[in-house]
Amino acid sequence: MKANWSYIKMGLLLGLVVFLYAFSSARSGKRLVSKPNVEFIGNKNLFITHEDVSKLLIQNQQSVTNKSKEILDLNLLETTLNANPIVEFADVYVSVTGKLTAKVKQKTPIARVVADASFYVDSNGGYMPLSKNYTERVPMVTGFVNKNDLEKVYTIATKIQEDQFLKKHVVQIHQNKNSTINLKLRQCDFVVKLGSLEQLDKKINNLKAFYLKATKDKVLDNYSIVNLQFGNQVVCTKA
Repeated sequence: MKANWSYIKMGLLLGLVVFLYAFSSARSGKRLVSKPNVEFIGNKNLFITHEDVSKLLIQNQQSVTNKSKEILDLNLLETTLNANPIVEFADVYVSVTGKLTAKVKQKTPIARVVADASFYVDSNGGYMPLSKNYTERVPMVTGFVNKNDLEKVYTIATKIQEDQFLKKHVVQIHQNKNSTINLKLRQCDFVVKLGSLEQLDKKINNLKAFYLKATKDKVLDNYSIVNLQFGNQVVCTKA
């Protein structure tokens, strides 16, 4: 009898645990979702605002607030945010207390294409639209640029972002019809002809050496073209 009573107690205890778990899950599933809490990761300059994200969430799931957790489609909300061309990635989840959180990482612009329909080139080499909320100070890109073919612009823009000298001095990237690249430097009238992006590091080192020497000699204003296309040579054309 003692053994049977022990089994009975174990069975009752197990049944109670299952009941409490089911009751807790049912209450959690029916818990109403709170107003969306939007958190931005990384860049504090907001190209898309908290309000913009909240509107996207609400528009794509009727009213997100005061809706049961169990009928909220988190995958749909996450897909909606990730489809926004300003968003790099988004993570949407609901806590056990019904707090809806959307964590959003914006794309990072590294250059701005100036054309009939201007846009940014982002840090992954993709298209990013301009924002009415914030304008990033990055080099302008002019010339013959196709938003579906940004490889060369992306390569030189990335180099500018990673090099302190270039980041300080380069204000414009110009892509010619034959896809060669020219640069314009801050407070300088001359055009820097990079040509192709082959041996780019060597060309940049030559530019730095020229700039430092010309600055020391106070002759920067004497030139209209600084041509880096010829190997180790820097060929300058006087103004």
